[in-house]
Amino acid sequence: MEPAAILQPHFQDPDKAREYLQAKRWPDGPVCPHCGVIGEATKLEPKAGKKTHARKGVWKCNSCREQFSVTVGTIFEDSHIALNKWLYAFHLLCASKKGMSAHQLHRMLGVTYKSAWFMAHRIRYAMTQEPLSSKLTGIVEVDETWIGGKRRNPAGTPGYQWSPSGRPKPKKGPVGNPRDNKEPVVSVLQRDGRVQSIHVARVTAENLKPIIREMVDEAAHLMTDSGTVLKFASKERKHDTVNHKAGEYVRYEDGVCITTNAVEGVFGLLKRGIDGVYHHVGKQHLHRYLSEFDFRYNARKVSDNERARLALKGADGKRLMLRDSCSKAQ
Repeated sequence: MEPAAILQPHFQDPDKAREYLQAKRWPDGPVCPHCGVIGEATKLEPKAGKKTHARKGVWKCNSCREQFSVTVGTIFEDSHIALNKWLYAFHLLCASKKGMSAHQLHRMLGVTYKSAWFMAHRIRYAMTQEPLSSKLTGIVEVDETWIGGKRRNPAGTPGYQWSPSGRPKPKKGPVGNPRDNKEPVVSVLQRDGRVQSIHVARVTAENLKPIIREMVDEAAHLMTDSGTVLKFASKERKHDTVNHKAGEYVRYEDGVCITTNAVEGVFGLLKRGIDGVYHHVGKQHLHRYLSEFDFRYNARKVSDNERARLALKGADGKRLMLRDSCSKAQ
């Protein structure tokens, strides 16, 4: 995190935060979210002797006569949390390489845990990447991983028995698939470029074919490990593999480095963040966390402040309600 970030005025004062957001969202003047007219609005100010009180930051469009503020049409709309706390939360999540838990946000921002949890999910929603405008080219690494904790079998199920101390202990016999309680994630990474991760139901050729065809150019050089189900890709584009089971992780052919170490590095950050910071992620929310980690990786070459400004751009035109973020149907 960049030094003295907390001392910046828009992290300290709600009015300064509003001015900062207006400058970022409206560089050419206030934009009416109702009719889209730019620079044709009047700022409402409280007047002495008037019973009606104009709230700070409210504008009135001279074209459609509707009132609005800079938070209308963003993830901040209808939030009772001060705007400076929102901007600081953006900075914290963008500057923390492995993320920041809702409990830590709750302590640092002085809001309830429930509010901090919902704020973090709305910020992750703002970090969601738009569909690729063009397919990935050059060298593209593809790999899959499984997210989740270690499998714990209760006593009495295959593979466990009661010990004299009353605790379950391992015994000989089948213990089931260690991936039964994990969720599969597939990442597609353009070397020295961007990555996009997708939570899939199952890692099968049927599920991965449309992902690869939609995201990877036919002229790209695909690299995977030898255990992948992407054997079909060899028929459609140049495809090389590394054999991890034989201890092979890197090799060179005609001056080209054949490896999946870059996408494995993405998985390393993701797993350390989830295991060490978040500890537990519901599968209905996994896609939000993937958006967060992908966003930070794709903006890895810029400063923390610039990364936060990029995330703020994604807040425009998005709304996420608490009932939606808590839904099990996502």
